[in-house]
Amino acid sequence: MTERVVLAYSGGLDTSVAIGWIAEETGAEVIAVAVDVGQGGEDLDVIRKRALACGAVEAEVADAKDEFAEEYCLPAIKANALYMDRYPLVSALSRPTIVKHLVAAAQKHGATTVAHGCTGKGNDQVRFEAGISSLAPDLKCIAPVRDYAMTRDKAIAFCEAKGLPIATTKKSPYSIDQNVFGRAVETGFLEDIWNAPIEDIYDYTANPATPRDADEVVISFDKGVPVAIDGEAVTVLQAIQQLNDRAGAQGVGRIDMVEDRLVGIKSREVYEAPGAIALITAHQELENVTVERELARYKRQVEQRWAELVYDGLWFSPLKRALDGFIAEANEHVTGDIRMTLHGGRAVVTGRRSEKSLYDFNLATYDTGDTFDQSMSKGFIEIFGLSSKVAAKRDLV
Repeated sequence: MTERVVLAYSGGLDTSVAIGWIAEETGAEVIAVAVDVGQGGEDLDVIRKRALACGAVEAEVADAKDEFAEEYCLPAIKANALYMDRYPLVSALSRPTIVKHLVAAAQKHGATTVAHGCTGKGNDQVRFEAGISSLAPDLKCIAPVRDYAMTRDKAIAFCEAKGLPIATTKKSPYSIDQNVFGRAVETGFLEDIWNAPIEDIYDYTANPATPRDADEVVISFDKGVPVAIDGEAVTVLQAIQQLNDRAGAQGVGRIDMVEDRLVGIKSREVYEAPGAIALITAHQELENVTVERELARYKRQVEQRWAELVYDGLWFSPLKRALDGFIAEANEHVTGDIRMTLHGGRAVVTGRRSEKSLYDFNLATYDTGDTFDQSMSKGFIEIFGLSSKVAAKRDLV
């Protein structure tokens, strides 16, 4: 029986060439799987037909936009997940979505191997392969660019020699990965970290310096889930899409950073994530109103670890699953409305309201009606600071 390889297929040059390249290197039949996570571009059926024209024995396409939003982006919103306190995990979140479909296709078609188009120096190879091994430990993984030295020059020559139906001339100077949660841009002149980004690299966001009227928006949450925009019910996908449009039009969500890759190198990345940043900003503020202090303090530690696990490709790991349970519990009372002004590249919270609020006006006010008993504070401070006071008497001798 001929071996079968499932290939993560995008429809671009590299993965189109990889179909024939893998067949020649391994003698296996190739099944192409394309997953739509809101990256835009060509119609899925066009991509499917191209895969078959490039030599795939089977080609599957999946519209996974809602799945991606609800099962992957939503947990990140609930976790306020920002890797290195800035990056909302745009690419990292899409990989386990794709992995799930690759593994399902491999099991359906009796494949023994899964292939992807990643290089040997990035994070994505880890995300794909660690995810695949967690869901199907017996599957093998190959990466033609990494394992078979499939350089771009060789790919173009292979494409032309075989007459594959894909353009080989147009080459962006950047490496771009995008989905509904955001967009990542790297390489080209950006590799010199002294070079400022130019406006041409952006697509999801307008120039925040351009004068325009501000946009006020009210985002409603139910147990951490965005359920309405300005009072109109939305799905999670619709919430992200609408805020991509509105926050993006105000230049919100641009991030230029040097980040620590899992493989040990530092990399300069430019991100656009207007919907993600607006939703996480609103969610964080609603948590400030509804989550008890000690739980909130501890959750901030969990959020950092959760983001690191997802960034590092450990979406399906036991620790990540356990932290998901904590985050779900912490979101139990995160219900209410957040009003924000979107303007000048910023999403600024201007109002909060919640039936689950822990904010007590009568405790907080300094005016008449104050119910906080200030006479208790003196004794509280004495006891609270006692251990430090005793230590100070010893250390200051």
